[in-house]
Amino acid sequence: MFIPEQSYLYMACGGINLVFDMSLFFISYHFIFHERNFVTPFFTFSPHIAALFFSFMISTGTGFFLSRYVVWTNSLVRGRNQMINYLTVVALCVAMNTGFLKLFVEVFQFRLFMARMLTAAIVITTSYFLQRYFAFKVHKAPKMV
Repeated sequence: MFIPEQSYLYMACGGINLVFDMSLFFISYHFIFHERNFVTPFFTFSPHIAALFFSFMISTGTGFFLSRYVVWTNSLVRGRNQMINYLTVVALCVAMNTGFLKLFVEVFQFRLFMARMLTAAIVITTSYFLQRYFAFKVHKAPKMV
């Protein structure tokens, strides 16, 4: 195998979850928010940000399930701590997604799909390292001297 098994599993599961997330994003952008601002009593969300939050809320659960039970099965971190750590990583990823999507669409005027794909590439790379070394860290046994 050319890459470590965990990296392969992360890419495979992440790819599946990314396709699921992108599908939810597309459907919600076009058919739920109808490409219009989403107005709440406190905030008005642009359609791409509303679709981003909608898709993230759903794909977060599938992402945790795949990460815990398929990718990082050798983690010795307790399940509750994994969930807390994972949600911390997700919160950072939501912030990064929002910031980069707003930057690419509203400042640089990128087409929405290209902006979403570029944002995903940046966030996925960051998320991999945060999950590997923080959320699902494998504790090594102390060395015997």
